[in-house]
This record gives sequence, C-alpha cells and structure tokens, in this order.
Amino acid sequence: MLPHPTPTPPGPGQESCWDYPRPPRLETSTKHVKVIVGDTVLGATSKALRVLETSHPPVWYLPMTDVRMEHLELIEGQRTFCEFKGFCRYWNLAMGEDRRPVVAFSYEQLVPDFGAMKDHIGFYAGRVDACFVDGERVRPQEGDYYAGWITGDVVGPFKGPPGTRFW
Repeated sequence: MLPHPTPTPPGPGQESCWDYPRPPRLETSTKHVKVIVGDTVLGATSKALRVLETSHPPVWYLPMTDVRMEHLELIEGQRTFCEFKGFCRYWNLAMGEDRRPVVAFSYEQLVPDFGAMKDHIGFYAGRVDACFVDGERVRPQEGDYYAGWITGDVVGPFKGPPGTRFW
C-alpha cells in the first residue's frame, strides 16, 4: 500500500480531487461532453452530471436521451451496489462487428441524494475510443474498476494505480 499522498496544489482554473467530498457529491454541468466509438458519436450533451469524490477524478454521466442506446446492450444479471448511489448495472457495446464488454454503467434504485442520475449513463473512458469535455480529450482513471475522466482542470494524485486502494 502506498502512503497517503500529498495533494497537488491546484493552479488557476483548476480544482483538486482532494477537495472533493466523501461521501461524494452530484453536480450538474453545462460543459459539452462527448463519447466516440470509431466514427460514431455514441453520446453528446451539455446536460451532463458529474460525481465528485475525494481522491477521484470526476465521473461523468450523460442523459440516456443524448446517447445512441441502440449500440449498447444491458448485461443481464450483473449488478453491484454502491452505498452512496444505489444499484449499478452494466452495458456492453454492440455496434455492428465492434463488440466490447462493459463500456458503460447506470444506476437504478438510486438513493435520494443521487436521484437525478436516473436515466443517465456513465462510460469508462479507456473502453471507448475517445471521450471529451469541452473539446479536451480526457485520460481514463487508472485501474480496472474506476471510471473517472481526467482533464487538465483537475489535479490529483488520483486513486486507481496499484497500491492506492485504501487511500
């Protein structure tokens, strides 16, 4: 296990993930968020939600009405539970010959503080071809479990690499 990290001081126009709360907070955003697979814009919106949690880059959720849901298949029987948000279900990509496991997730049976996430879907940035926030290509949060999107306006260090599980 790595020692508790020293947060990177945010510069002008930046925020530190170490200033995010725990339990996490849900926020609305008017930033333009886009998810790309091949030549297809799988989702694009200026009505995204983001979840902010200590030590994590933001996790972005798009309204399902702004996503090409015909290219996603719900994985039946695969669910997890988050004490803060509720029950999570997972989605595979099924876009012609392009089939990818577990590219997205959504929540059902939400707890009251996260009820606005109903009918929203999040994407693992490293499992699709590209994700953007206001035109900036995001970097995926490290680790096979986490789904944060790293942009230049958020500083870490971020939970996810080996040895950071108990931060």
